[in-house]
Amino acid sequence: MSHLPRQLKPELEQDFVRSTDLGYEAPDESGFIRCLSHGFPTPLARWHHHDEYEFHLITATSGKVFVGDWIGHFRPGHVVLTGPRLPHNWVSTDVPEGGVAERDLVIQFLHGPIETGCQSIPELRELLPILERAKHGIEFFDIYPQAVAHWQRIKSHKGLARFAAFCDLMSDLAQCTDYRLLSNTQMQSMDSDTQLDQINALISRISENLSEPVSAADMARELAMSESAFSRFFRRATGNTFTDFVNHVRVSRACQLLMESDLLITHIGYQVGFNNIANFNRRFLDIKGMTPSDYRRQAASRFGLKAAAQAQHHHVSRH
Repeated sequence: MSHLPRQLKPELEQDFVRSTDLGYEAPDESGFIRCLSHGFPTPLARWHHHDEYEFHLITATSGKVFVGDWIGHFRPGHVVLTGPRLPHNWVSTDVPEGGVAERDLVIQFLHGPIETGCQSIPELRELLPILERAKHGIEFFDIYPQAVAHWQRIKSHKGLARFAAFCDLMSDLAQCTDYRLLSNTQMQSMDSDTQLDQINALISRISENLSEPVSAADMARELAMSESAFSRFFRRATGNTFTDFVNHVRVSRACQLLMESDLLITHIGYQVGFNNIANFNRRFLDIKGMTPSDYRRQAASRFGLKAAAQAQHHHVSRH
């Protein structure tokens, strides 16, 4: 009997599907900054990504949230900023019969206008660090009431007044120090472009050759550094020791394979560079707080609860 292929990758959301019937503002109303509110269930709540940054406030229900390779729990008061093309979904698990009329308050905006503006408006450059962090998803703490007030001001204004209200929000977010990054690792600022190029080249090599053995000593020799100097250099650049960083990159790639393939977990462990499965399971548990099999099972629900049940049935039928 033939089966329809299961969806494994996030859906890319395009402008032409953004109907006002779903809660989107009409293009002539929104300009560069688009506000959106919606309830749950809704066609908008699915595992997807798009070209815009998205500022996301949860006003009702609780459940599981998926941002990139991160899986967590949410409840009212959850505040997150996701970057362009970073997959995400919030799946409510305590929805009353008939659903809820409002669960999400959202603001979407593109990178291009900010990047262009930075060339002639120095004040906008204050946003660049937070936009860099948003590539991995940022969860903010203890700002929910202020964030809702910001959203309401932005929503109630148009034109220049809306842009001014948006700048107020982004200024507060840029100054917020109570946050955490959700998916993967985060590059930190470097002293020079040469150092940034060096560290980017190293990270690209590690990421593209995960199955190959790699050591800090080898990398230090390539950069004509002592191993201790390289360790200090690398930690300052990435916020991690070299070994921890390699493990994080390997586990992050494993998360992607667990989400987007049906490969056996043992094969995934070897494919991302762990030379024995016990070590893979241990490092995965240390970094993600769950085993690879638990992660795969929980990740299935990023498409919604029905899809999770179908995925679970699929895996059971294979064994």
